[in-house]
Amino acid sequence: MRFVKPPLIRRQSGTQLRLGLRNLFILPTRFGLLWLAAAGLLQLVAIQMRSNGTLLLSFLLLGLMLLAMHLTHDALSGLEMRCGEPSPGFAGQLLAYPLLMTSRLPRQHLQLSFSAAQLHEIAELTTGDHQLEVLWRPSHRGLQRPGALHISTTSPLGLFVCWSRWEPETPQLIYPARVQGPVEFDCPEQGQAGAQEWQDLKPYRPGERLTLVHWGSLAKGRPLQLKQFSDPASQHLMLKPMLGVPWERALEHLADCTWQLHHQGESYGLQLPGLTIEPRRGAAHRDACLAALAVA
Repeated sequence: MRFVKPPLIRRQSGTQLRLGLRNLFILPTRFGLLWLAAAGLLQLVAIQMRSNGTLLLSFLLLGLMLLAMHLTHDALSGLEMRCGEPSPGFAGQLLAYPLLMTSRLPRQHLQLSFSAAQLHEIAELTTGDHQLEVLWRPSHRGLQRPGALHISTTSPLGLFVCWSRWEPETPQLIYPARVQGPVEFDCPEQGQAGAQEWQDLKPYRPGERLTLVHWGSLAKGRPLQLKQFSDPASQHLMLKPMLGVPWERALEHLADCTWQLHHQGESYGLQLPGLTIEPRRGAAHRDACLAALAVA
């Protein structure tokens, strides 16, 4: 709709919308304007030449254009759209915003988009309920709305374009963008006994496993000692924003660190001003930490 200025386009908002006479707009396409000019030229020629056949052809073109206007409007009229339940995602990434559509008629060649760069095309929409996802790219964290959805069609002849704009009100939770950087953390339980990383030596007591003997110290004439191991999985990290780093950037560093620690199977917690999440593992804990960063 490059020939229509945005202020002239009426926007609707809410969690659902039914397209009809009050929110649909229609204008000729460039092809439609050429079609209209050709019909007008034929009428001039018919009048000058007094040709009934040419005049009939011009009226046929005009009648077909009038029929196409109604068919194009009907291609969107009656279509119902509702907001779905959007899943959280990271800022700066392409995210899917779910929409539920109900149509009582089959429709062809629909186009939906939140921006010109992410166009979602539907070749044929059958009758019934449908769920589709339209992509958008959020730029900020928090509870964000994707903006105005533009839905249009030029079906069936391409002589007219019918469109509407709708702003879905259901927000989508957006995590801070994942950016690698410094993060302050505490490790209060570091050194807890475990079974993977050698950390210290202890005196040997009868009955303990000889495979844990530190033979190097025995060769130097020292008493028999056993290796002590610590399990990295038992370490509990408490993540904090790095001092001296801008707040938004510090949250992005924490989001990336949270994501990495989750995939490494680490136990971690999060400490923000006024909020402390105790160290745990798992996807639910990861999502809770990222959600806290999103609204911090």
